Amino acid sequence: MLPKALECGSDWLTDAGLRPTRQRVALAALLVGDGQHRHVTAESLFSDVLRLGESVSLATVYNTLRTFCDAGLLQEVMVDGSKSYFDTNTKDHPHFFWEDEVRLTDAPADQLQITRLPDAPEGAEIASVDVVIRLRRRS
Repeated sequence: MLPKALECGSDWLTDAGLRPTRQRVALAALLVGDGQHRHVTAESLFSDVLRLGESVSLATVYNTLRTFCDAGLLQEVMVDGSKSYFDTNTKDHPHFFWEDEVRLTDAPADQLQITRLPDAPEGAEIASVDVVIRLRRRS
């Protein structure tokens, strides 16, 4: 892995108040090392880190992604209620889910208009609104 990517990953963790362990830095470097936003699953990140020769278990990847979410570094996007994607762009924005390719991409936030939400039930408040627009290629 490139030293610049490792440094970027380490800084990302430190700025969030997380201890930059070897495994966390390796995962962080894959997520933000090139300055581009990513949408990953735990499994895809696990495959990427193994390709680099790092010794990390899938359980560690899941736990680390959860820690990154808790620290505000990642946004979790649920698809199908069972598949989670992790997004390095933590600003509120919609997503396209490409069903045929099983991948998640950002959708243009400036084109989305939500004019009204239903009232939350008594005793509850709306914490966030996730917009996932499902796409499939035309036949």
